[in-house]
Amino acid sequence: MAWTYLFFAGLFEIGWAIGLKYTDGFTRLTPTLLTVASMVVSLGLLGLALKTLPVGTAYAIWTGIGTVGTAVLGIYLLGEPATVIRLVCIGLIVSGIIGLKLVA
Repeated sequence: MAWTYLFFAGLFEIGWAIGLKYTDGFTRLTPTLLTVASMVVSLGLLGLALKTLPVGTAYAIWTGIGTVGTAVLGIYLLGEPATVIRLVCIGLIVSGIIGLKLVA
């Protein structure tokens, strides 16, 4: 169950990272409330996952999911560049996430 918590914690991290862009410096109420709620849920789920998973592994995977998801959504939603080197680096992060999962 801890891995499931960690996976969803990572998804909510993506939500709040992308949400920050839409808050417009915390001047827009609805995006701000959704972003803060996503932060709370993400950290709560991470806390549940840390009950049984090693902190270094869980934190690295949590941030990795957030990083990859945010980068991909930045490309898709916000028109950020999808250069070859950027995509290769995203792939390296995914490889690291998979590697950490396999050895944990």
